[in-house]
Amino acid sequence: MTDKVIITCAITGGHGNFAKVPDFPITPEQIARDCLRARAAGAAIVHIHVRNPQTGQHSGDLELFREVVKRVRDSGSDVLINLTTGWGGRYVPGADNPQIGGPGTNLANPERRLLHIVDLRPSICTLDVGTVNFGEQIFVGFPPHIREMAAKIRDIGVTPELECFELGHIAQARALIDSGLVIGTPLFQLCLGIPNAAPATPETLMAMRAMLPPNANWAAFAIGRQCFDFAALSTLLGGHVRVGLEDNLYMSPGEFATNEKLVAKAADIVETLGRSVATPAEAARIIGLREPVIA
Repeated sequence: MTDKVIITCAITGGHGNFAKVPDFPITPEQIARDCLRARAAGAAIVHIHVRNPQTGQHSGDLELFREVVKRVRDSGSDVLINLTTGWGGRYVPGADNPQIGGPGTNLANPERRLLHIVDLRPSICTLDVGTVNFGEQIFVGFPPHIREMAAKIRDIGVTPELECFELGHIAQARALIDSGLVIGTPLFQLCLGIPNAAPATPETLMAMRAMLPPNANWAAFAIGRQCFDFAALSTLLGGHVRVGLEDNLYMSPGEFATNEKLVAKAADIVETLGRSVATPAEAARIIGLREPVIA
């Protein structure tokens, strides 16, 4: 176990609860601003979704990703960029014909879901490795699509963060590793507390950790009020930490969070528990980041 803990800040996510939070990051300028504030507070990695600037809703628009990434890179910040590939995976059965997607469906093929990854070549991108009941939606991880995405991510030199919402997802991720579709030291993100998915309990986290490959790097998070509990638990168990407005909107009951405050509190937890917060350079070494192949 390394003494260093990597803090990832999940800046904005794709949930629909943003409207209640003052100054929630929606526009590319706001998202990039929060990336830089999170870095100043101790985050080594920023995990980025984008949103429609007019409606605030989750988006897969390439131009929005381009603007956010350009703003962060042009700032000269050393923060590591982790782009989502989650847009394009959601399905809601239609009320009249469940074979046809209803409102909320955004299913897309692997090429479309990776459009911004191929274009922008971030250090890291997420790869959701299985299907899960994601609240009242279905997040579809169709195995042939997952394999196609993994192969493309590998070939362009981007490091995949293997997102696991259930125990079976870890088995699917290990199959990708065993088949050579994921190379190098694998990086896992263990996602807990999503309604209808793996519950946020210490027992669940311990079981998921036990299934990981022996050499894996891993982080864990829980959504909502258990955010800080699992930042502490992950730190104690030798993992890394994720916080951010994607996962939790509050510092305490009635007190809205900011990304900067969430990262600062996570950093305080890490240091209080006797470990230290990794810089982006240290995080890159721990993860064993590959150099993305320039298009």
